[in-house]
Amino acid sequence: MASDQIRNKGVNVTDHDLTFRSLSEVLQNNITPYIALLEAKDCPGIKNLMQKLMGQLMNCYIDVDSSEDEDYVQVSHNRIRCSMTSLINWYEHVTKKPDSETPSKKRTSSSRHWQSPPVVVVFKDMESFSTKVLQDFIVISSQHIHELPLVLIFGIATSPMIIHSLLPHFVSSLLCIELFQSLSCKDHLSTIIDKLLLRASFPFKLGEKVLQVLINIFLYHDFSVQNFIKGFQLCIVEHFCSQPVSVLCCQLVDAKKRADSLSHDQCENIRKLPSFRRYVESQVSEKQIALLTVDTYLKEITQKLLEDLHVYHENYLSVLRCLHVFTSFLPKYPLGKQIRELYCACLENQVWETEEYESSLQLARMLNKSDLVTMLQQCVEIFVSSSGKEFDNTVEKLKEFLTQFQKLEEEAFQEQDVSVSSQKELQKKTDLYHLQKTLLELKESRRSKKLTKFEMLRFEVVDYIDSLVRNYLVPANHKTLHEIMYFNTASVLREHLNAAPRIALHTALNNPYRYLKNQALKSDEGSISNKAPDICIVYKLHLECGRLINLVDWLEAFSTVVMGAEGPNADAASSDQVDDIIHARFIRAVSELELLGFIKPSKQKTDHVARLTWGGC
Repeated sequence: MASDQIRNKGVNVTDHDLTFRSLSEVLQNNITPYIALLEAKDCPGIKNLMQKLMGQLMNCYIDVDSSEDEDYVQVSHNRIRCSMTSLINWYEHVTKKPDSETPSKKRTSSSRHWQSPPVVVVFKDMESFSTKVLQDFIVISSQHIHELPLVLIFGIATSPMIIHSLLPHFVSSLLCIELFQSLSCKDHLSTIIDKLLLRASFPFKLGEKVLQVLINIFLYHDFSVQNFIKGFQLCIVEHFCSQPVSVLCCQLVDAKKRADSLSHDQCENIRKLPSFRRYVESQVSEKQIALLTVDTYLKEITQKLLEDLHVYHENYLSVLRCLHVFTSFLPKYPLGKQIRELYCACLENQVWETEEYESSLQLARMLNKSDLVTMLQQCVEIFVSSSGKEFDNTVEKLKEFLTQFQKLEEEAFQEQDVSVSSQKELQKKTDLYHLQKTLLELKESRRSKKLTKFEMLRFEVVDYIDSLVRNYLVPANHKTLHEIMYFNTASVLREHLNAAPRIALHTALNNPYRYLKNQALKSDEGSISNKAPDICIVYKLHLECGRLINLVDWLEAFSTVVMGAEGPNADAASSDQVDDIIHARFIRAVSELELLGFIKPSKQKTDHVARLTWGGC
């Protein structure tokens, strides 16, 4: 019986090819070298499927074995018939090696692989495969399972139950089905943000708006981790190209060395930073003069400020993780369930001034003891593992809270006696007057009731976490020299990643100087330059027309514009030749416009074309 595993892929995204390649690499390194990746577009029939399967398997075998076996495989690939019998013969040949073969060439018998490694066939998009092709392949394979150990991996984008819809019972009963699922795209995104942005060892950071642009593109457009990484790489390139002081965006040791060797122009660039200007304004007049005139003193202060920025990041990230521990337990997640949502909120402004933070504190003041103890233990682990040197007292304070919670367990029974006695007294009163009087007394006692020791301790814990947030989660744009580390130009990133192709195409055709930067292409608005590319001239002329464009009139207008470059003294003898050349240029330009989708042939009149776009784009 053929064995089968189903891999639930979820939403179809652009990262599936990379995911399947990673899966095949893991299988090749640990289980078997014989893996084939099949797609529905390459396998319309069972014959095509077998050809694709045998071709990939034999090429896989060629890559890892000796040249003597390569001759056999090459002959087999070109001459033998693509059938299950040929596949079995090939498998027996590659798995039964002669004893004299050297261990370096025996990949199939390597310790990383099984003694009889299976053949793994991955169907990337099972829903797109023909039902008859899948049925025939499974039935044929099941008849040879003892000779050819076969494992099928089905990539499913919808639900695992689709296998029972595509395959009849007599076919699905031949499969031993197991289900496994890849991590979601959001989990991969959280891992990337955690490894890159939430590490003090990685100096480059993203501003709130830039990070939000990347996350929005990921969540609302493509779910592609690869595209998120490319966008992040684009931010790095833009930051180091556009920011002159980004030379100091590196590890702290290297940044200090570079700061000590800054040139005068680089020092002037630092003095121009808005955050540094605010820092200078906060100093006394003598220091202000030294910072603005003495490069040596500026370098010393820059080194100190860079060290402060590094310490700020270490403390910031530790307290951020601690705050996330508290907010991730709260109902409805006012500050977000993922740490990236909390990180964006803290980057944007002072998070303790937001309504979401206030509601989080109110909910945290109602947590039960077990949840509070669990959170405090996690916070202790975070601060102990932190590289920040300022959290020794914090760890001691949190451990003191834990000790106090343990003592409260021993005193918990004493506080229950009063409530039990009042309930018994309430049960003895049966007449209406005494019952109302007792209820009023209980109500007044509850209003004036003092907080219990647990409630007081819970308030103290929440207030202490609140003090940590206010001290350490100051937004980065309040820190001096944050421009060195942070990329905040969201408009540039949005222009590259959220480009509007129709607008860009209209701009290129209507104003070619915008992209070509050729002074000869400069022209007044509304005029048509005869030095512009032919397609630009044709495009501008077509903007002046209605729904239908007469090709003859269009050609005459094009010829008039182009001939304007030669002036009135053009050689009349060569007019016929020029007309032929202009005619050919016009035909090519019109064909290009049709290819771009601006016009199409009209069935109403053979010598007319229909315009397809309006409104300047």
